[in-house]
Amino acid sequence: MEAKAYLSTIRISPRKVKIVCDLIRGKDVGYARAILMQTPKAAAQPLLKLLNSACANAEVNHQMDTDALYVSTVYANPGPIMKRGRPRAQGRSYRINKRTTHITIGVSEKQ
Repeated sequence: MEAKAYLSTIRISPRKVKIVCDLIRGKDVGYARAILMQTPKAAAQPLLKLLNSACANAEVNHQMDTDALYVSTVYANPGPIMKRGRPRAQGRSYRINKRTTHITIGVSEKQ
């Protein structure tokens, strides 16, 4: 059984979030929390809140033991892109893509 938590349309590029996701994939929940608290990346704080939410979902909805949980799945998919313009030389405009991310974390009990 796996308990999941979702975070939709966070205003960080998926490329930056995937770096932090790779740090905690497959780790124990306590160890993953420690990694996220010490990581100086912008994506670490939302991932920590999402990990805590997934652990609470596991405890309340699936009656899992919180001490035996580990991060079974974590991935970041691209969300909608906000397209903006920036003025350039000779009256032209360049496109600025403001990327968003959908993040999913799943926690499971160790066998």
